[in-house]
Amino acid sequence: MIETVDLTKKYGDFFALESLTLKLEKGDLFGFIGPNGAGKTTTIRILSTLLSPSWGEASVCGYSIYTHPRDIRRAIGYMPDIFGVYDDMRVIEYLEFFAAAYRIDGPARRKVAERSLDLVDLGVKRDELVTSLSRGMTQRLGLARVLLHDPQVLLLDEPASGLDPRARIEMRGLLKRLQDLGKTILVSSHILPELADICNRVGIIEYGQLLAQGDVTDLLAKVRGRPVICIEVDGDPEKSARLLEDCPGIAEVNILEGIIRATLDDRSVDISLLPATIVASGERLLGMREEEINLETAFLELTKGSLGRQADDAPQGWGKLQDGQSA
Repeated sequence: MIETVDLTKKYGDFFALESLTLKLEKGDLFGFIGPNGAGKTTTIRILSTLLSPSWGEASVCGYSIYTHPRDIRRAIGYMPDIFGVYDDMRVIEYLEFFAAAYRIDGPARRKVAERSLDLVDLGVKRDELVTSLSRGMTQRLGLARVLLHDPQVLLLDEPASGLDPRARIEMRGLLKRLQDLGKTILVSSHILPELADICNRVGIIEYGQLLAQGDVTDLLAKVRGRPVICIEVDGDPEKSARLLEDCPGIAEVNILEGIIRATLDDRSVDISLLPATIVASGERLLGMREEEINLETAFLELTKGSLGRQADDAPQGWGKLQDGQSA
């Protein structure tokens, strides 16, 4: 549904986006993760045909951004990070106005407006003025607007930005519901953990470069490298740690806050030897588990040290570009 090959956007000597290659299949909920200025908004604007790339290829729903921009605009729903609303309109009037812009006429106009409101759980506010809505409700209204023409692909630029914790949870639930309806969704965020639970695939971008992409579980496994087994004993952890050092396939053993951490050479190691060794020594085993790593830790590992280095390498005028040009 979305495919890019070496997609690049350059301003002078500065790369806002550099050689982006990714592919989203139908029904994907793709989390595009990165700090402010990483290139997320630039990518979304190019895919929505609002910004021309310097070079590279991109297509949405099989349409090229170069030759079929109008077809792409009919097939997508684009929600920018900041959008204006008409405060003097009622919620239902606001949606009907945009439905008319999509050339939805007659009785169908009210019908699709009502359907979009129900989909984002905003039906109770249909007759309220737009200016009376909270930030979270305004975001949901913006999402209802891009759903009016039933697009196949949704490009959502930081939809949870500025929302309180409850509104963020509601937004995540809404995105999951849209995925269940068969929508292909690219959603950007700089709030790292909020996409881990709902996205089937993620991409981590920094300074215009895609550092990693794939399934969440595969990405976490890639960052972890060698598995770490955490073991808790009822007794002397140092004694058990010394015993585990002699087990085959154990690369390293250390103790952190009373918990034994055994690093394996790889996943082929038979971990049943660990509890057997401890019990045979007369110690009592309380628990054993594999150490977890979350998406935030993965991001920090993948981008370790690169922000400072890239800031030093940034061309003169980079800071001015950041202030005046969203990336």
